[in-house]
Amino acid sequence: MTEVSDREPPRRRVPGPARPVRPGGQRRPGPGARPARRPGAPRPGGPQALRLGSPRPRLRMVSLTLTLVMIAFVVRLLQVQAVDANAYVAKAEQNRYVGRTLAATRGGITDRNGVELATSVDAYDITADPTMFTQDTTKVTDAPEQAAALLGPILGQDVDTVAKKLRTKNTRYTLLAHRQTPQVWKQIKDLRNTLAVKAETDKSTVNFLAGVVAVPASKRVYPNGALAAGILGWVNADGKGGGGVEQKLNKELAGKDGKIRYAQSGGRQVPTAGSTETPAVAGSDVELTINRDIQWAAQNAISEQVKASRADRGYVIVQDARNGEILAMANSPGFDPNDLTQADAAALGNAALQDAYEPGSTAKVMSMAAVLEENAATPETHVVVPNRLHRGDRLFQDDVDHKTWNLTLNGVLAKSSNIGTILATGQLGKTQKAANQVLYSYLRKFGIGSYTGLGFPGETKGILAPADKWSTSQQYTIPFGQGMSINAMQAASVYSTIANGGVRVEPTLVRGTKGPDGLFTPASQPKKTRVVSEKTAKTLAQMLESVVDDEQGTGAKARIPGYRVAGKTGTANRVDPATGKYHGYTSSFAGFAPADKPRITVYCAIQNATKGSYFGGQICGPIYKQVMEFALKTLQVPPTGAGAANLPVTFTP
Repeated sequence: MTEVSDREPPRRRVPGPARPVRPGGQRRPGPGARPARRPGAPRPGGPQALRLGSPRPRLRMVSLTLTLVMIAFVVRLLQVQAVDANAYVAKAEQNRYVGRTLAATRGGITDRNGVELATSVDAYDITADPTMFTQDTTKVTDAPEQAAALLGPILGQDVDTVAKKLRTKNTRYTLLAHRQTPQVWKQIKDLRNTLAVKAETDKSTVNFLAGVVAVPASKRVYPNGALAAGILGWVNADGKGGGGVEQKLNKELAGKDGKIRYAQSGGRQVPTAGSTETPAVAGSDVELTINRDIQWAAQNAISEQVKASRADRGYVIVQDARNGEILAMANSPGFDPNDLTQADAAALGNAALQDAYEPGSTAKVMSMAAVLEENAATPETHVVVPNRLHRGDRLFQDDVDHKTWNLTLNGVLAKSSNIGTILATGQLGKTQKAANQVLYSYLRKFGIGSYTGLGFPGETKGILAPADKWSTSQQYTIPFGQGMSINAMQAASVYSTIANGGVRVEPTLVRGTKGPDGLFTPASQPKKTRVVSEKTAKTLAQMLESVVDDEQGTGAKARIPGYRVAGKTGTANRVDPATGKYHGYTSSFAGFAPADKPRITVYCAIQNATKGSYFGGQICGPIYKQVMEFALKTLQVPPTGAGAANLPVTFTP
């Protein structure tokens, strides 16, 4: 069987007719034959000539590149001058124009007679422009350090600290020192001017202080040093009140800061470039109720006694009994608000308002007021006082050991008998629980357990538990001033209430304010509360005279020749604030004069006397006398015309 192939059979070349040969052995070209190559020109024997490329492509590339660059510049120019023009203008304005605060002048503080107690004087905030201390500006690598070496000793600061401030980045303002005196700024300015003059003649000299400027400010000054520091307080580094009246009335005293914005060049204002300014509004002046002279007498007296008794501290308050105005509030130890670096942290503040302590026998006047007002007894009521009295879980005694005393109610107060007071207040109700509730209500009306109304920073309202929370012992200790706590202002207010005919007037420390316009705005009238009747108050005043005038009274050292004096001694166990346990004593004396026509109340307390006597009549009675005499003379209070009531102290069974 024959196999059939799918391959194309090979083509055969069929010989065609022979091509004629030209003479010379060459064939004549036939159809499709290549033309014969012509003989070329003979090549020279040397190297061939170099043929250069066309310059047109290179020119096109350069032109394209330049065009792209120009387009980029045009686009950027359009962006800067058209699209983002406002933003760049604002940025330029920000760099050219600077703003600063115009500090308002702080209002002054005076006593009731216009005597300056706190004032503000011219001062300067020393500032610098850090960009003026860079290497690009000064051509010196250590310009901040060299400038700091000049400024540090003048400002009283560490050189490294100043240099660090001068190296602050991304700002044209840094504060070097707050509220420096004009003398400090004068030293810096004179040194800067000297360097500037030298730099003009000696090109190698660099004025390292060219970027230092001063911003006008004010500095708080207390002309009387430590006098009334507990009342005034102080102003902190930020220019805000840090205590006392400075803190309480900071908003009124501070005023309102202003602002100024101006063009500057080289750290200095350009006068011709214009500026915008919002003026500062000065603060108001504050007039206090205190009398500087009486304040000095009180502070001097308590400071001497605290030192002599080696006590922890003491306070004296002088108050106008008629209207509640505080004439003096002295603390010892105190502090100088002009230099807080030398102050003892424990002495800062106003201890007369911040210390809470058990008052002791000076609180008995409230117990007697309740007994008289409730008609539970009269000054002549007989009270048999045994040597010991068993009540609840305790056995009570008086401060001196004695046989049975036959005292009147007046005698119980004059001799400051704890046992007699317990017996008298027990008559306030049919049961002890009822009597407790009656006494509690009177204590509250006298202001115990409440803030005084002064709104003073750090003031305590003391501690007085509700009557139904009194412990077994508190039922009998609270009537004679233990088991509750008060502050010195509360204690003084109790006696001012009796002196004012039984009407409690909230204490006041501010008489009014005077604004920048010069207009005086009186302080609002204090709240008044009727506590006991006028009759009861008058009777209590007569009973308090027996404490001072009667030979059996405990307050003989408070007598003042020519004046009838009403007062009460106090000697209480003291709770040590550090341990919370009883340690030492609180010695006190409270009273008013003249007793028949009360004008002035004085209260004194000394904490933890460790040298000499610790009885209130012995160490606080003389302070009361010294301060009261001074106050009566200063206010020109006439001597008493009538004689003392001489209520009986004892009775014959």
